[in-house]
Amino acid sequence: MDAQTLVDERGELWLALAPLWLDREPRERDYARMVEVIQRHELTLDELEWIFRIELAPVLSRTQMSVASEWRRFDDHQLMKRLVAHNLRLRGWRRKSWALFSGLITMMTRHRWNELMTRVMIARGEAP
Repeated sequence: MDAQTLVDERGELWLALAPLWLDREPRERDYARMVEVIQRHELTLDELEWIFRIELAPVLSRTQMSVASEWRRFDDHQLMKRLVAHNLRLRGWRRKSWALFSGLITMMTRHRWNELMTRVMIARGEAP
């Protein structure tokens, strides 16, 4: 998959989910936007989980852990460049390594992710 295809297929979703890693709790409008974008992409909960753990968390958790990071908002262009670069390299052993350690790198945002998934399930008419 090339960079433009990644941006076309995932860019909107990645940027919508990025606020999960900011230093503040997402606001109602943040969650509403995330749910709206997720609904447009028609992904299963399992697919969303792997996007969260493998495609997003390795990049965004570094920002979250960095002392010099931008914690109030992200530069969308720089963030997209980092996400695309990460996902273009996400093959073979790298994918397996991130899958193995994804539980550790998602710990700080897991409560937010769980809240979002509850909201997605409710929007889909499923029992949370």
